Amino acid sequence: MTNEEIAEQIKYLGKLLDLHDENPFKAKVLAAASFQIDKCKTELEEMSDDAIVRIPSVGKSMLNIIHELIETETIEELEILLGKTPKGLLEMMQIKGLGPKKIRTIWKELEIESVGELLYACNENRLVELKGFGEKTQNDVIKQIQFINQSQHKFFYSEGLMVAEELLNLLQTKFSKAQFDCTGEIRRKEIVLEKVELIGILDFADKNEVIELLKSNLYFSFEQAEEFISGKFAQRFPIEIFLVAKDEYVRQQFFKTSSVKHLEQLPKINESKIYASEKEIYADLQMQFIEPELRNGLQEVELAKKNLLPKLIEEKDIKGVIHCHSKYSDGKTNIKEMAEYCIQQGFEYLCMSDHSQSATYADGLKPDKIYQQHDEIDGLNKKFFPFKIFKGIESDILYNGDLDYENEVLSSFDFVIASVHSVLRMNEETAMKRLLKAIENPFTTILGHPTGRLLLSREGYPIDHKKIIDACAANKVVIELNANPHRLDMDWWWIYYALEKEVMIAINPDAHNLQGVHDIKYGIAAARKGMLSSSKCLNNMDVQHIEKYFSEKRK
Repeated sequence: MTNEEIAEQIKYLGKLLDLHDENPFKAKVLAAASFQIDKCKTELEEMSDDAIVRIPSVGKSMLNIIHELIETETIEELEILLGKTPKGLLEMMQIKGLGPKKIRTIWKELEIESVGELLYACNENRLVELKGFGEKTQNDVIKQIQFINQSQHKFFYSEGLMVAEELLNLLQTKFSKAQFDCTGEIRRKEIVLEKVELIGILDFADKNEVIELLKSNLYFSFEQAEEFISGKFAQRFPIEIFLVAKDEYVRQQFFKTSSVKHLEQLPKINESKIYASEKEIYADLQMQFIEPELRNGLQEVELAKKNLLPKLIEEKDIKGVIHCHSKYSDGKTNIKEMAEYCIQQGFEYLCMSDHSQSATYADGLKPDKIYQQHDEIDGLNKKFFPFKIFKGIESDILYNGDLDYENEVLSSFDFVIASVHSVLRMNEETAMKRLLKAIENPFTTILGHPTGRLLLSREGYPIDHKKIIDACAANKVVIELNANPHRLDMDWWWIYYALEKEVMIAINPDAHNLQGVHDIKYGIAAARKGMLSSSKCLNNMDVQHIEKYFSEKRK
């Protein structure tokens, strides 16, 4: 098990102890140990017992639990507590702002054991009667439940892509002469998905053979459907596979990929014609080919009629990696390893941006660590020339809108990413004041993940996107499209307006390990939906141009 997984299980045990009002001292010890284990740079599996007990807040009392997790991937005490906990209470623990002690109060005093019962009680105004609650808490709980309900049965594009690739590989290996591809929302690269749809040129009479193949190789449960194969992968991801004749493939792929709104805006398609490609369909309609990612029913049809669609950005257009974390803060690798990996991947530069000092939970950098890091980067730049490592920071935007250091320290960086990481529960007025002040700070180069959202988990604080983009335009600040598949923030929807205002977009992986660099591909997918071209992307610049860009911004 990774440290993150071990920490999560220990933290979960502490929460359940609190929920059942058992051993509050142990619950606090578990919470503290979980926090320190998650921060530990070396995997516990690779450490000696002596080294483990020297981790702050861990000590000898945690050794047995850690050994149990590493050997069995579970904790017996946790399993016992789970066995006597109503399932609905575990679901309630996902609601932001409701800790285990508050859930226990709801459980014991109102006899509520499910999220549905809790929502009903909120609508009946019953939470405000409980000690330690109030109208604001009740309203927040209602909003959280509504958000969870809207997000249920959805999953990240990155997860869907992995499922699709595994299915396609399996099908193509078995049916080597057939043709299979993604279709539907996954082919449009929607950032969250409800199902994974595939289409293949194969006789529908072979349906049972496909089903048996899936059942024998994957965690696939079959569900009855007449016109296509339907089921679930790993008991979680809904799958639909359409088998069509060769003459029908292009037209069916076109209809199944395109959104309803997109199809409504198009002239009538010749459904009797056999098309060799989707490009032929659009040519027949006397318009530019519209990439699958753009078929959302926005402005793509009108632009295609006028031949005004841009060439969309591709992965190969990204020249350098911006926004990475190292062991100096909460990253899992050192700068040298990250640079070597980026060189291997063909990039020209790496922009390091560890957390700033206020991010104590992430070992944010005090000034002495900053200068130590800068010395190391200077040495590595001599070694790796012409590849370049730029000195940056992901500076917390403090609650009053200031950046996290004095100007003397800020001036030592090549670039600054300004991001909100604390006090996220803000109304729009507070959030706007905070962000606008940071954008207007002359040291801000890039505005990081503008809403702070976590897809399917946290909605993000409300902002007026147009005013934020206008301010970035006025202050020559780049906006980050954070490519972590759990963020993809800013939302692609607002790229259209950013382009209109000539605001550049940086597609940043926010990498905390080597594999995190590859999250760029999810950012590219989202950026293409927003019609981003390479010329409007900051890290499409080569090393000389971005060095000049940073230098001019600092001046």
